[in-house]
Amino acid sequence: MSVLSFWKHRSQDAKKEKPVMKFYDTAGFPNPRRVRIALAEKGATDKVETIQVDLLSGEHRTPKFCAMNPDASVPFIELDDGTVISQCTAIIEYLDGEFGGEPLTGRTAKERAVIHMMNHRAAAGLMDAGATYFHHATPGLGPNLETYQNEEWGLKQKELAQKTMRYLDSVLVDQPFIAGERFSMADITAIAGVDFAEFAQIEIPENLNNLARWRERIHARPGCVA
Repeated sequence: MSVLSFWKHRSQDAKKEKPVMKFYDTAGFPNPRRVRIALAEKGATDKVETIQVDLLSGEHRTPKFCAMNPDASVPFIELDDGTVISQCTAIIEYLDGEFGGEPLTGRTAKERAVIHMMNHRAAAGLMDAGATYFHHATPGLGPNLETYQNEEWGLKQKELAQKTMRYLDSVLVDQPFIAGERFSMADITAIAGVDFAEFAQIEIPENLNNLARWRERIHARPGCVA
């Protein structure tokens, strides 16, 4: 192979290996964790460029950040063509279509519908409810970021989070995963929600043995460990 051909091939390989997107992340926060787990499950962690966002300093509220993501939140991804996709469910949908590995959003119409239904229940009833409790009924991220708090609403959402954990425990009586027989996006949302509830000091109701066994299995998955 000539020197010219060698460098031509190297250039082509470099283009192939270039990350296909930027992933705006904040380490330690639950919603970005959902995307990190999805990337690991799809074997795509090394295929994205990860950019850490300093939420505690308010970086997500700067004009530059909001011009990219009007939600003023993480996570979001930015594709090579400049398209920005925020919201965990939408991001995981994209990752599922872009990368190989076991599907996270379902194979059939029925699977996709059930996964989306259970993902929404875990997101609204556990993930969002736990976050609302944290931001409204505890000091949260501190007075500079928690500019409005409604403690009564936060405590109500704590009740919802605990109710949802009981519901998920009942679902897991007859099936190994939140949406059925296969690990899915719904499990990612639920594990992030349960772990964050524990971090926020929301008491996990007693005797949720099915949820406890499921949680142990999910924590042991390579994607979750990674």
